[in-house]
Amino acid sequence: MGFFVFISEQWVLVSALLVLIYVFAFSEQKKAGKQLSVHELTRLLNSDEALLVDLRDSKEYATGCITGAINIPHVKLDGRIGELEKHRAQKIVLVDKIGQQSAPAGRKLRLAGYDVHRLRGGMGEWLHQSLPVVKP
Repeated sequence: MGFFVFISEQWVLVSALLVLIYVFAFSEQKKAGKQLSVHELTRLLNSDEALLVDLRDSKEYATGCITGAINIPHVKLDGRIGELEKHRAQKIVLVDKIGQQSAPAGRKLRLAGYDVHRLRGGMGEWLHQSLPVVKP
């Protein structure tokens, strides 16, 4: 009950805190790269404007991936970031299982100077839309 009393008496402070949390979350998401729909990703891949990097571990990647994706597991990204150097002029699109691991990886790549985008919903969304996967 004391919690609700505090909120009612300090509503200005609580409102300011909520706004700051929202601004922080929004800015962190923006630093990780723009999120793309499966349709936007398909257009970029069909026009050869993007390189798709699959961040899932090797076992998950082996079960099926999006055509043209290269596998760099998120835990190995720091050591393998140099492999992307020849693709610096392209957009780098990150895909993971459900969209959770692509944000920290996106921040790392943006700090390294890459044009990073992320697939909204990851492979889960790709499969939910019944889009094709291939065996690597």
